[in-house]
Amino acid sequence: MTTGKPPYRVPSMAEIAAIPWNGFRVVSTFSGCGGSCLGYRMAGYKVVWASEFVAAAREVYELNHPDTLIDAEDIRNVTGAAILEATGLQPGDIDVLDGSPPCASFSTSGKREEGWGKVKHYSDRAQRTDDLFFEYARLIRELRPRLFIAENVSGLVIGVAKGYFKRILAELKACGYTVQARVLDAQWLGVPQMRKRVIFIGVRSDLERSPVFPRPLPYLYTVRDAFADLPPQAYEKDADISNYAIGPLWDELRPGQTHEKRFNLTKPSLDRPCYTVVATGGHPGTASVVHPLEKRKFTIPELKRICGFPDDFALTGKYEKQWERLGRAVPPVMMMHIAAAVRDEILCPLRK
Repeated sequence: MTTGKPPYRVPSMAEIAAIPWNGFRVVSTFSGCGGSCLGYRMAGYKVVWASEFVAAAREVYELNHPDTLIDAEDIRNVTGAAILEATGLQPGDIDVLDGSPPCASFSTSGKREEGWGKVKHYSDRAQRTDDLFFEYARLIRELRPRLFIAENVSGLVIGVAKGYFKRILAELKACGYTVQARVLDAQWLGVPQMRKRVIFIGVRSDLERSPVFPRPLPYLYTVRDAFADLPPQAYEKDADISNYAIGPLWDELRPGQTHEKRFNLTKPSLDRPCYTVVATGGHPGTASVVHPLEKRKFTIPELKRICGFPDDFALTGKYEKQWERLGRAVPPVMMMHIAAAVRDEILCPLRK
């Protein structure tokens, strides 16, 4: 890889907590375990309110973001007035409305359109998820933030899902915002993982500013970089794939290969960023990304490194649930770069 890059290191939770406040406030929706929120905090923002209705994710969020108000309601029942009352703010006071509406229906690793418009199992709850972007747009109208940043899977702009993408884009623009969307890849934003996401950025029209996106870094971090100073990993029974059907298939793969029949089974190269970590990959028998040298899935400490989380980020539940929390999250380091771009090129100039 390119020489001259700084060593790969994600700050500790204590170091992140000590970052001075930049004066900007974030309200977060569909917050999960708090990956996006951690990225905003790394860029100096204060997250004043968050929403997450999946109990297991909310438990993790509360452990890692004790100073943020977190709401447990289904977003369909949340009003902008309630958020403003809880935070003591007025319409227009919020700098960033963040949101990552659940996106499994649009993922490229699934049946996609077969699940559209249907109630589906999502983590430990069941709900329809492909309409939640429109609830997010409703909150934009009610809160009138200076800008919003929304995230979804790259599958939203592929094939017949483009129709949904166009509807979502039109709805967001109709809220009174200048909106742009781009596919960004976490591997070019400081994360040792290939992870493409559609990022929507909208700036309130009266501010007369255009959306901005972070510039890609001139280097990539590899799996080897991510693990460089990681202590030897203790054996995790739940990571062992030897007794499952994918065990013998692991033997057929060289590092850097995807299995020709089980396309989700990928063995990363130590000298490239890892393949995408998916939320459902934590079961040892599920075809997903596997360790390049040992017949197992990644340990949770390894996975934190690959997903751009601090080593001391607290997780709860068994191995599979901890994997799910990390696999569903926006990598904090990726969001830090996005948040820093809008801070420096939109929000800070508005202060002058």
